[in-house]
Amino acid sequence: MDLKQYKGAMEAMLFACGEPVSASRLAESLGIEPEVAIRLLGSLQDDYDASGRGIRLYQMEDRWQLGTKNEYSEFVKKILDTRRNVPLTQAALEVLATIAYNQPVSRSFIEQVRGVDSSSTVSNLLEKGLIEEAGRLDLPGRPVSFRTTDAFLRTFGLNSLAQLPPLHGDELPLEQLAEDGLPLPEGPQAPEASQAGTEQESLQAAEAAEIAEQPAPAGAAGEAAAGPDAANEAAAADDAAAPPREMP
Repeated sequence: MDLKQYKGAMEAMLFACGEPVSASRLAESLGIEPEVAIRLLGSLQDDYDASGRGIRLYQMEDRWQLGTKNEYSEFVKKILDTRRNVPLTQAALEVLATIAYNQPVSRSFIEQVRGVDSSSTVSNLLEKGLIEEAGRLDLPGRPVSFRTTDAFLRTFGLNSLAQLPPLHGDELPLEQLAEDGLPLPEGPQAPEASQAGTEQESLQAAEAAEIAEQPAPAGAAGEAAAGPDAANEAAAADDAAAPPREMP
């Protein structure tokens, strides 16, 4: 290969690696001496600096790495911020839903609900700022708990956690709220009132059934069962038992 081809191959390897690479490793890959590789790297560095391109070759001790120039840092930050706004994976949505509806929760609780290890997903959500640590729970081992953040609410177009859709219903799932821009359902009503009414009605019905099943007092039962016919029969029996009266 000629000098231009060596420099092109070196540029391709540096780009593919992404991380800092030593000159000796590049020389070994190209089958040349380390001193020759260092001269080629210096020449490649001059080419980047002189051509007004957006990247340059950085030297860090005995290692070399391709990177962006400082004067374009603002543009790089903008594109990286855009790249962060990628759609959430199904695993991330499951973890978010588990935390949102049960917060604060520990990592072990999340994994118990999902049935799989969720360490990497929790770490990614922490990095995105959608969840945060909420202290330690008063449980054995004092595990770290997690809760959603304001960024979570903004991402899904919610004003508060009360606007989360019901767990069971016909409303759209959590992952479609931000995408469709449809009106958000009202938060689920607190079940205490309805449950209290149901429990009160059940208690009254149970009391009524208990009263109906209680036996009536003996006297009352006899009177209720006797009635007019029974009274007449009793009077006739008394007359039959009485001794006959003498005729005058």
